[in-house]
Amino acid sequence: MTDDADRIIGLYQRHAHDFDRERSRNLFERPWLDRFAALVRRGGSILDIGCGSGEPIARHFIESGYLLTGIDSSRAMIDLCGSRFPHARFVVADMRTLHLASRHDGILAWNSFFHLRRDDQRAMFAVFRAHAAPDAAPMFTSGPSDSEAIGNFQGEPLYHASLSPDEYRALLDRHGFEVVAYEAEDPECGGHTIWLARLRS
Repeated sequence: MTDDADRIIGLYQRHAHDFDRERSRNLFERPWLDRFAALVRRGGSILDIGCGSGEPIARHFIESGYLLTGIDSSRAMIDLCGSRFPHARFVVADMRTLHLASRHDGILAWNSFFHLRRDDQRAMFAVFRAHAAPDAAPMFTSGPSDSEAIGNFQGEPLYHASLSPDEYRALLDRHGFEVVAYEAEDPECGGHTIWLARLRS
């Protein structure tokens, strides 16, 4: 499984256009995106970690008037974003070593950092904190329990991992965040497990 984790960046680079073609645009995530946006000041800055091809989530926030910075490790994904949203900021970067000279009102990691190994996920909470403006709201998806799993995309293994809910809560708390909402395998959101938090004042 660890070898499969190492192949994630290359997989999305090779299959960026396949991913973009197959990604649903119906915005089934909308109720959670609205809860997230309610914690972000109107017109504020959102950091989209693992933005993919920018459809539909980055588009939703850009068209709603937010200042969005998207990062993804796949150059092909970022090229798609740049062609669609030339006035937004998109950066090719590995989230594990992300160090932008900016802080953001909202930090989103939707269906992205759960492709990291457990130890890399633990380290991501310091990345969230380093890019968090006062009162910032992070939202991310995870698995429902401590586990590793291998999916499939375009005939290649697709690595996922998750920590336990208790460990995610502890990591958020340790880095100054409080949980605002949590739902395991939300049936109204395609079975996603979702965390929404806020930086303590």
